[in-house]
Amino acid sequence: MERLTEEALQDLCVRALQRAGYSEENAAALARQAVLSDAMGQPALGVAHLFDYVDAIGAGRVDGHAEPAITRPAPAIIHVDGRGGVPQTGFDRAFEDIVATAHDHGLAAFLQSDATTCSALGTFPLRLAERGLVALAATNGFPLLAGSGSTRPVFCTNPMAFAAPQADGPPLLIDQSSSSTAFVNIREADARGEAIPEGWAVDADGRPTTDPAAAREGALLPFGGARGGNIALMVEIMAAGLTGARWSLDAPSLFEGRARASAGLCVVAMDPEPAARGFASRLGRQLRRLGREFGVHIPGLSKGRSRAEAAQNGIGVDESALVRLRRLAAQ
Repeated sequence: MERLTEEALQDLCVRALQRAGYSEENAAALARQAVLSDAMGQPALGVAHLFDYVDAIGAGRVDGHAEPAITRPAPAIIHVDGRGGVPQTGFDRAFEDIVATAHDHGLAAFLQSDATTCSALGTFPLRLAERGLVALAATNGFPLLAGSGSTRPVFCTNPMAFAAPQADGPPLLIDQSSSSTAFVNIREADARGEAIPEGWAVDADGRPTTDPAAAREGALLPFGGARGGNIALMVEIMAAGLTGARWSLDAPSLFEGRARASAGLCVVAMDPEPAARGFASRLGRQLRRLGREFGVHIPGLSKGRSRAEAAQNGIGVDESALVRLRRLAAQ
């Protein structure tokens, strides 16, 4: 593990992504999210995940020079056509407009279609929470997850994320998939030759499996059975239905072939102050009460501590990933 400052790691990632074929703006948007993920202690969605985007542009699954088109179909709705590019760029371009619209109207809806999958979903509402907003995000992609009552993949892992500001602490951040685990965990277990826990997946014949290779040929299972499957359907409607993006069943793989994913991203941001003055202070007191008096785990606190440590001591990055990144940047 090697430690780099946020600025140094951002610069290295941008140079590597530009060498791979991304425009400077798209490279910077991808790099910012990856660096933030590593700073929060999420290496599977950090720098190591950038190589999936490198592979995708090499195969033609992503347009590295895409220029997202932003429209305003309604006063509180911001719609982005990602034009086959990365969703981070469209969100970055619209970010200040989302914040201003939420403050002006009480809420704002960011709806993006025709972009590739968005990696660490929690980073989208987190950034809005840091501006005082309460935000909910949902996204989809190619089919990996069996729906309720099914053993065939019909949804992506269909994650949803929620963030809210609290006074005197990092934002509350809930970021979870509708599946029993994230797909990257299956892929990493397969690479290490390790078994996966029961209840995570079924094989191609619909039989429960602990073999990650068989799971990749079959389907992930929703968390909590039918309840998780229902949440996956809800996310699908928000991410694909409301945005006009492809349904997961119709979306091609991020990892194989040349077709573009055309996935969707839905982010709803709300200004809590008009109806709940002093919201951040009130939430902060409640979260401390839950944690200290009742032992409730408060999501987001450990990520906030990791970011604070990274700001002081640098961001720890796996050495093999850095070697590959530096080699790509030097080409």
